[in-house]
Amino acid sequence: MQLADVKQLPTRDEVDPKFTWDLTPIYATTADFEGDFNKVQEAIPELEDLRGSLATGADQLLHAIQSILSVIRRAEKVYVYASLKHDENTGNAENQALSGRTQTLFTSLESAIAWFEPELLAIDKATLDNMLAQNSTLGEYKHYLDTITDQRDHVLAPNEEKLLAQAGDALGTASNTFGVLNDADLEFPVVEDNDGQAVQLSQGVYDQLIQSTKPAVREMAFKQLYAVYHQFRHTLASTLAGNVKTHNFNAQVRYYADAREAALSGNHIPVSVYDTLVKAVNAHLPLLHRYVALRKRILGLSDLHMYDLYTPITGEPQLTYTYETARDEALKALDVMGPDYLSHVKTAFDSRWIDVVENQGKRSGGYSSGMYDTAPYILLNWQDNLESLYTLVHEMGHSMHSYYSSHNQPYQYGDYSIFVAEIASTTNETLLTDYLLKTYDEPQVQAFVLNHYLDGFKGTVFRQTQFAEFEQFIHEEDAAGHPLTADHLSDYYLKLNQRYYGDAVQSDPEIADEWARIPHFYYNYYVYQYATGFAAANTLADRILSGDTSKRDAYLNYLKSGSSDYPIEVMKKAGVDMSQETYLDQAFDQFEARLNQFEKLVEREGKR
Repeated sequence: MQLADVKQLPTRDEVDPKFTWDLTPIYATTADFEGDFNKVQEAIPELEDLRGSLATGADQLLHAIQSILSVIRRAEKVYVYASLKHDENTGNAENQALSGRTQTLFTSLESAIAWFEPELLAIDKATLDNMLAQNSTLGEYKHYLDTITDQRDHVLAPNEEKLLAQAGDALGTASNTFGVLNDADLEFPVVEDNDGQAVQLSQGVYDQLIQSTKPAVREMAFKQLYAVYHQFRHTLASTLAGNVKTHNFNAQVRYYADAREAALSGNHIPVSVYDTLVKAVNAHLPLLHRYVALRKRILGLSDLHMYDLYTPITGEPQLTYTYETARDEALKALDVMGPDYLSHVKTAFDSRWIDVVENQGKRSGGYSSGMYDTAPYILLNWQDNLESLYTLVHEMGHSMHSYYSSHNQPYQYGDYSIFVAEIASTTNETLLTDYLLKTYDEPQVQAFVLNHYLDGFKGTVFRQTQFAEFEQFIHEEDAAGHPLTADHLSDYYLKLNQRYYGDAVQSDPEIADEWARIPHFYYNYYVYQYATGFAAANTLADRILSGDTSKRDAYLNYLKSGSSDYPIEVMKKAGVDMSQETYLDQAFDQFEARLNQFEKLVEREGKR
């Protein structure tokens, strides 16, 4: 093939405007952007001048809060515009400058208001309650203030807080060292790709090769990757141990029971939510074992290895979706959400909130991004396939969540917690799965959709809970004074992996070192939220599909709640009590039903 024959991506200017987002509702001209940018810049010194005023009276506290939030609100609008302009063409020098200037502006703003929370926490509870009683407008910020002051028992004396802040860089060294080692310094060997060509192994290349349809390619990539991690396992055990010690140290000096309680308290999540997840997943591991055994049968392997878990077991269906046809399919799939929800989805399409096609310099992947005073824009890199349709409805879920929150809450409650963020997007995906299964009878489409769902559940609920179990283990071991050596970590991880995947999968010794390459183990009790969110979304989608409009309305009320209440309470309004096991059992019922469908389909099509 000649270079001239290769299809080139269009430049940004060559893309039909109807397939680009319209950012003029944020700022019609660059001059408008510069006007707001300058206003934020000029206001920053004024925010620093408010220092020392919070305790002087209710009116002064209200003035400080409103002044700070007003500047942040304008700065967020500036940030969204600059980041979206940057991402539509990252190679554009003007866009790069816009983004860089905005990041510097935000750093200055954060520095200027760093005094606020410590000063607020210095006001005793009785005095603050009295202020709230004196000023009804200040009362509108009560929950906003509560989210800060609820941590009062864990805030240290000013000099101690200053000392901890100064130690922040040193305490983060272990995590930073892992990042440098994992992303830059580890050198991987050359392996063969699908076409027998020599290719330099990397994290990205590994993700492609592990999905190869050729067992030898998968095996070589797997063994060569883990050989490198095994070589550095003692260093990586040291970085992980250092990170765990930081978490345990911070929890101890702030008077938390343990690191997990400290991490979950930020979102006011009871630790019982974590324990309930682990308990429920372990009770349903036989379902994962069944799915893995089915994969073994479909692939026709006498031995199923860990490197066989990601290769496709269904072909890509002959379904092509132009963006226009995908729009129609998305509207049909989301029709069950009711006319109000659907009207806003149509607005997203008609008002050009979506940047659709891939162009030179455009950021890869897909996301939803917006703030209180902007539309919740969506970035896509459209391919005419089913995966792009799934990405569209996923990001639309985020955007509708943002839209409902910002249009039903005051600014201080117009955002939402990471704990609930993925629920809205995954609910939409589950609704699309249901629609596709009911609409298309072709076995290949049915198989692809069912496997897409089952793989998503496996990777999000089962796998992330496995990670959550390991994360709890390493923190408990360190707190008990047990050294986190490489051998200790690998021994436990191998047994944990065997328990999760069951007897149908060979216990490849290399997988014992998987802990060494997972960045999420440095995130401080983050991964469990992927599992709880996915499970909650399954249960909520089931409620919506029941046809009971009160259940649909309860879901819409969750979207409208923003951060006006704590995440667990917000989800209760949606109809899911995440402190109880019921929502998890319902999600596993759905997984089992889909697994039954898939098994019957495989039997019917003779894929044994």
